[in-house]
Amino acid sequence: MDKEINALVAEIKKGNPKPLYLLFGEEPYFIDKMCQFIADNVLLEEERAFNQMVVYGKDSSIDEVVAHAKRYPMMAERQVLIIKEAQHLNKTIDQLLPYALKPQPSTVLVICYKHLKLDKRKKIYKAFRDNGRTFESKKIYENRLAPWIGKLVADKNYRISPKACALLVESLGVDLGRIENEMDKLFQFVPVGSEITLDLIEKHIGISKEFNNFALKEALGERDVKKAARIIEYFAQNPKDNPVMLTISLLGTFYRQLLQYHGLNDHSKSNVVKALGVNPYFVDDLVVAARNIPMKKVSGIIASLRRLDLKSKGVGANKMTHSDLLKELLTELI
Repeated sequence: MDKEINALVAEIKKGNPKPLYLLFGEEPYFIDKMCQFIADNVLLEEERAFNQMVVYGKDSSIDEVVAHAKRYPMMAERQVLIIKEAQHLNKTIDQLLPYALKPQPSTVLVICYKHLKLDKRKKIYKAFRDNGRTFESKKIYENRLAPWIGKLVADKNYRISPKACALLVESLGVDLGRIENEMDKLFQFVPVGSEITLDLIEKHIGISKEFNNFALKEALGERDVKKAARIIEYFAQNPKDNPVMLTISLLGTFYRQLLQYHGLNDHSKSNVVKALGVNPYFVDDLVVAARNIPMKKVSGIIASLRRLDLKSKGVGANKMTHSDLLKELLTELI
């Protein structure tokens, strides 16, 4: 995906934009970023008032899109036409084929087709590919979030510790836009070149460095019942910021990794990293947890978490409150 992004950026910076851009896929963040880059860089600022138009798929038809695309630019070499939320045109998108086969050379047409995959066997996809550029924005899974955050921070000339990065991943989830917005707030108050620490995250983003899922995992792995109980109580008092379904999901990942760790013959750090796909920084947490929680107990915990996951979704919960679920969670794990 980085290669596609770099190629798109390079051709626009050189003043050679394609007449067609199809930006599609499950991750809206990169579609928005690419669209904004095109909007900011194809035309000069003074050309945009008359030669840059944004329309929305839910308010437009393919005929209207084509009519706009066939206009000629005013006092400029080209015009930019951006179709946002184009997934609302998914039932009629094939009607754009005649235009895509012979696009207006003076128009840069940008299709932002979010949350959906486009069948690459379709003629419309091949027309955009052959006469312009296509970019598939693939979903980033949790195991790729830490490197993504690391790059985001490094690009701004900051540093971040693996522990601080893990806290962001576990607290903000996979919403890339939200992560970027929260980090931008933090960057405003932290000198360039600094390291992003747990203290800074707590102060500027509002994520507690003491009461979070990451700290809960550590406490459970260490069998520190008092610390785990304090965190659970904090979660119960702050349900909006600490949804029980997220806690169960993250703990499920941790205990599955712990079960895999128990099953390894080679417990060297390098092999654990390779076999489990975890950051080297967190291998020590698994070592401690494996020492305190035997394999048979881990299997039982995973089964309990599955039952609690169903209860958190209302299956057999008998109107259990958020607090009740958390207390049962603690009982099952300890």
